[in-house]
Amino acid sequence: MVLQTIPPRIRWAVDLMDVQPADQILEIGCGPGAGAELICSRLETGKLFAIDRSESGVDRTRRRCARYVEAGRLTVRQIDLATLRVPVKRLNKVFAFNVNLFWVRDCADEVALLHEKLQPGGAIFLFYEVKFPDQVATMVEKASGALASAGFRVSVVESKSPAVIGLIGRR
Repeated sequence: MVLQTIPPRIRWAVDLMDVQPADQILEIGCGPGAGAELICSRLETGKLFAIDRSESGVDRTRRRCARYVEAGRLTVRQIDLATLRVPVKRLNKVFAFNVNLFWVRDCADEVALLHEKLQPGGAIFLFYEVKFPDQVATMVEKASGALASAGFRVSVVESKSPAVIGLIGRR
C-alpha cells in the first residue's frame, strides 16, 4: 500500500512521537489527514481517535484514510476538544499539529481533560510550523505554561528543516 504524499514536517513530527503498534492515540485537528494516515500505517492493534472542529477536515481525513476506518484502527469525529469524550479507557499519546488552542487562549480545561485521559507515562506532542519566527518564543512560553500548569513535564525540540517547534508534555 502506497501512502499519499506526507509533508516532511508531518513525517518529522510523527517520527518523533515514535508510534508503536499498540498505541492508543488522540489527534487534535486532523485537517487533511496526513498525520492520521502516517500514524495509522504504524498501528496494528492500537487505535487513533482523530478530531477536528471543521466538517471539511473530518471529511478529508475519512476519505484519505478510509482503509483505516474500515479496519477499525481509526475513528474520526467532528467535535471540539472541550466537549470530547474519548472512546478508549486511556490514551498513551496525544498529537496536534498547528493547533493554536494551546497558545492563543486559556486552555486549562482542555489540558486538564488530556491529563485525565493520558496514562501515567503518556505524552502530549504539540507541533508548530515556524511561519512567523517572531512568534516562536510566545508560542513556546504559553503552550509550555499551559502544559506545566496541569502537571506535565515539558521539553522543547526543534527541527531546522523543516522548520518546526515541538513541545512534549509527559505525564
